[in-house]
Amino acid sequence: MYAVFMSGGKQYRVAVGDVLRVETLTAKAGDTIELDKIMMVADDSDIKVGTPYLSGTTVTATVRGHGRAKKILVFKMRRRKDSRKQMGHRQNYTELEVTQIAGKEAKPQTAKKSAKESSKKTAPKAEAEVKEAKAAPKKKAAVKEASPKKAAPKKKAAKKSTVKDKK
Repeated sequence: MYAVFMSGGKQYRVAVGDVLRVETLTAKAGDTIELDKIMMVADDSDIKVGTPYLSGTTVTATVRGHGRAKKILVFKMRRRKDSRKQMGHRQNYTELEVTQIAGKEAKPQTAKKSAKESSKKTAPKAEAEVKEAKAAPKKKAAVKEASPKKAAPKKKAAKKSTVKDKK
């Protein structure tokens, strides 16, 4: 079983027992947090997708600690200008360990609307297929009557005149 959730503007795919680094959260080390922006939950053959989030589903994780990632060097140089600039950046993160994915019975937030719309949409599609089936033989008859057109003759390129020719 795995889940896809959103935290800090990024999406993460996790399973129970995974350890991951997310953007800094305000929780202290050792706290348990519940992530509620769950976008998808999959369990063997059962997959539930939210629009955009699933209601009633949570991912529970334990905060293992906070830290800073490795330094990323940013080097800017303008050629032929004797201008060089070097900067560094270290991103803060929170390390989480996923302990539980809850809410197997969770449904998408707009499940009722989609069920009604799908029943309405199936009837017009069936009628459209019947109409297309009737229209198809007429089109085949029209194709047989059409004769191939001959290609238009190509025009010859005009000869370019030069200054020597004019004198």
